[in-house]
Order: sequence, then C-alpha cells, then structure tokens
Amino acid sequence: MSNLYTPGLALYSIPLVWATAFVPAVIRVKTLKAANAIGYTNVTPRSNVARLQETQKVGQEFKDRLARLGGAHENGMENLPIWIGAVLAGYYAGVPHETLNKFAVGYVGLRVLYDIIYINQKTETQGNMRTVVFFAALSLPLTLLIKSGNKLALA
Repeated sequence: MSNLYTPGLALYSIPLVWATAFVPAVIRVKTLKAANAIGYTNVTPRSNVARLQETQKVGQEFKDRLARLGGAHENGMENLPIWIGAVLAGYYAGVPHETLNKFAVGYVGLRVLYDIIYINQKTETQGNMRTVVFFAALSLPLTLLIKSGNKLALA
C-alpha cells in the first residue's frame, strides 16, 4: 500500500495533472457536438468554437461556458511543463519523497479545484477565487524548484 513516504509516487501526479488539463477539452468537444448547432467537424476542430461564436442558435451563456472550458484546458497545458520540471528536479536533487508526494497531492487537488471554479464561474468574486487558487497551485512547483536548487547548492 502506498503512503506519502513511497518513493516515486509523485511521478504519478504528472499524468494526473495532464488529465486535469485534458478533461475540459473533452467536455468542450462533447458539449459542442451535443448542441449540434453548427455541424461539428473534426477536419478543422479548432474552428468549431469560433464558428459557434457567430451563430445565434445557442445562447451567450452556452458560448461562455465553452470558452471557459477552453480556457481551463489552455491554462492546464500552459502550467503542465513547470509541474513536470519541478517534480523531476525534486527527484534529481534528492528532495525527500514525503515532501514530493505532499506537494503532488496538493498540486493535483488545487488543479482540480481550479478547473471546477474556472468552468463554473459566473461572477467576479468566483473569478477572483479562481485566481487565488491558481496562485496557490503555482506556488507549489515554484517552491519545489527552489527546494531542489537549494539542495543541489548545498551538495
């Protein structure tokens, strides 16, 4: 049974973090296809959302939700490299497994929370909450990178 002292456990967070970035894209495509408002095409999939913005067949709330799903996906993909780098740097530098694993659990949890808020936000307060969660999540890989650098500097 795995626990926070299990070596290598934080590596599993990398595909999980990727999934938190990918799931909103899948939901967006399924939602877009289900609406059947524009004749979804997989030949030019990135143009589907742009074409949807031009149609009057769906309401603005629906369009806004699709835009938020796209934003959650893009943000996840933009933040994935720093997480991968932080985890790998932590292992390379010899950061304790418990530390890496705690950071991994925290980061995955914050990325899931971020996506939930991002996809469902409708008010400025919710948008501000999303920003707070974003920076809380971002602090974890940045801290791991600093811990890794410090450990290597002292070696």
